[in-house]
Amino acid sequence: MSTATTTPAPEGAPGRPPRPAGYWERVTRIVDQAPPLADSQRAAIRAAFFQPAPKEAAA
Repeated sequence: MSTATTTPAPEGAPGRPPRPAGYWERVTRIVDQAPPLADSQRAAIRAAFFQPAPKEAAA
């Protein structure tokens, strides 16, 4: 995860204060030091994000 491809929030975006200098470099450094995820951990994360949307109750 050494290559970040994020765009900064527009100036004055609500709820998002400007990031201090070196913020994303610090985040990248911390993430790079983390141990790799096990296959079971990756599966649990995918399952959490790719669940089907809850269906609305029929009226």
